Amino acid sequence: MIAELTADQTAADKSIADWYKNSTRQVYVLAGLAGTGKTTLLRHTVCETLGLVPDKSAAFVTPTGKAATVLIRGGIPATTLHRLIYQAMTEESETLINGKPVKVERLVFRRRESIDKAIKLIVLDEFSMVSDEVLSDILRFGVKMIVCGDNAQLPPVEGMNSFLSQPDICLKTIVRQQEGNPIIRLARDAMEGKYIPYGNYGDRAFVLSARRLKPEYRKKYFLKAEQIICGINRTRAKINDEMRGYLNFHGLPQKGEKLICTLNNWEQFIDEDARYNMVNGIIGYVREVKYEGESMGFMTFRADFMEEDCPEIVPFDTGIFENGAYRYRHGDYFERFDEDGNATGAFTLNRFEYGYCISCHKAQGSEFDSAVVFDESYAFKEDRARWLYTAITRAKNKLIILR
Repeated sequence: MIAELTADQTAADKSIADWYKNSTRQVYVLAGLAGTGKTTLLRHTVCETLGLVPDKSAAFVTPTGKAATVLIRGGIPATTLHRLIYQAMTEESETLINGKPVKVERLVFRRRESIDKAIKLIVLDEFSMVSDEVLSDILRFGVKMIVCGDNAQLPPVEGMNSFLSQPDICLKTIVRQQEGNPIIRLARDAMEGKYIPYGNYGDRAFVLSARRLKPEYRKKYFLKAEQIICGINRTRAKINDEMRGYLNFHGLPQKGEKLICTLNNWEQFIDEDARYNMVNGIIGYVREVKYEGESMGFMTFRADFMEEDCPEIVPFDTGIFENGAYRYRHGDYFERFDEDGNATGAFTLNRFEYGYCISCHKAQGSEFDSAVVFDESYAFKEDRARWLYTAITRAKNKLIILR
């Protein structure tokens, strides 16, 4: 139970209840700026006001596994949108590898004909990352939906998201727990296009000159940050190389290195329960690694939000780490052998890059305890304010902006 609702939250709570009980409209759009208590409100409205039970009569979903864990840490059972609406099926076919036919089992996903009849409401968080095309797949189930997102964030990389431009209600009042939070203050200034002066904002947020920063402080800030975020690929490559030098890593990815997945592989799961797939944007760490053949590696990998390693060895294309380009085409198959040298099927390669520094687009849907942000918003023209706002709001407790 929420101890105290803001006027915004009270109005939203009543509005959602009226829509759910009396309206024939399928979708309710809740927008809210950072710090306005969107997730807390949703938990209160769904569980208390509507009397629904998460994971039973109400399904909380997000576009990514990392975003789902943010809800889970807040006490809300959640899963990915993909797992709710698509069904995994195995298809067997033959493909030619080295001139000979090899049987291949492929995991394919088809939209479910229906979802659990007990589900009376779908709550889709981080909606700003979802395109209208994906939304249409969910709507076909005919279940009422609350879609929740921050309409000040960047739009989806692919497709459009028109719903957030006309929300039913938009939370703007900062909740009491976030009052005085300098990160929220800087985010608001960024959203409004205001210039953010250099300086210290309490002990949690700092805006510094990248050129004047002493090397020893630069190294200290980089190593202490949970995530470094930038906008330009050249910067990303440079910082990742710099971080590897600090950590004494050289050559191909080594044990302990931080990587980010750059391509969806729906056939590769990252947990024993097969809840989450190896999708674009998954960040994690190399646990063990070995290299075989030309530009090919095999590693044990653990996503940063999981407490267990991937259940299977993760094969990956090392070309990007060798000469800056992936060697193999996406979808190419390679023959798999057992310990006795017998052919047992085929596999495809995953794609990764170093993840010490990532783009703001890749960081969407995630939150980090501390972040260093290279302010390269100038490169995003009309989305300049949205870019900086999105980058700033990835930091939960500590933020350093360099420009």
